[in-house]
Amino acid sequence: MAETNAPETTAAHTVTPVAGPPAGYGSQPSGRPQHTHGGGAPVKRQIVAFSFYRILPEWKRLPAAEKDAHKAAFIAVIEKWQKPGEFLTMTYSTVGTRGDVDMLVWSICYSVEEMNRMRSELLATPLGGYIEIPHHFLSMTKRSQYQIDREDESEAESRGAIRPGGHKYIFVYPFWKTRPWYMLSMEERRRLMDEHIRVGLAYPRVKLNTTYSFGIDDQEFVVAFETNFPEDFVDLVQQLRETEASMYTLKDFPIFSCVRMTPEAMLDSIG
Repeated sequence: MAETNAPETTAAHTVTPVAGPPAGYGSQPSGRPQHTHGGGAPVKRQIVAFSFYRILPEWKRLPAAEKDAHKAAFIAVIEKWQKPGEFLTMTYSTVGTRGDVDMLVWSICYSVEEMNRMRSELLATPLGGYIEIPHHFLSMTKRSQYQIDREDESEAESRGAIRPGGHKYIFVYPFWKTRPWYMLSMEERRRLMDEHIRVGLAYPRVKLNTTYSFGIDDQEFVVAFETNFPEDFVDLVQQLRETEASMYTLKDFPIFSCVRMTPEAMLDSIG
């Protein structure tokens, strides 16, 4: 399920807009080395981190004024690191949708060192002393092996840059293929993925961001589906289970259902 992609649309439905990424995000950062894929346009691959945080119960029992100060310091770090074209962070609540975490902090940048510094600053705030991290996924962008001949909107980005935002919900999970999958010929894998991709394209209101973790984290992929319509995602996943390629899925959980919120609203939802 890690290689399905579909162009985004909200036709025939009216939805409440959600703020997207800062203007210019996803463009090439100035002064950084660039790489090409297959002789195409230069692409600088991004570093992506999905950090799922749980707030200890002790924090919720603190005086309201102290909690407000903690929230303000945490939010200040997020705002400091919002750098158009360089570093983007989006925040989500998992209160009511996941029992072992309270929030998702999703960051995208071009440097492991910058990701390290940003997360270190978050955890160095007073609120950081009350944070546990049950799940954290690190990955990178990379052009898909199975859609390089497509000309749709998603593939035009060459998978070198994620342009997230504009959707109320995101569904995130790590993903592993079985070893026999990698023993198949590329021709056979393409045949299997063609069916997989056709199913995904039948759900144009679900946008997939696939990132790659080979060698830098435990999972092989991280998949993040953005949508305003959770019912479409449920139907998409059920139909993907019926594809031939699904026989080569080793693991595709835990799954995190997240609601897009401002940092203020996200923290207020916790306590």
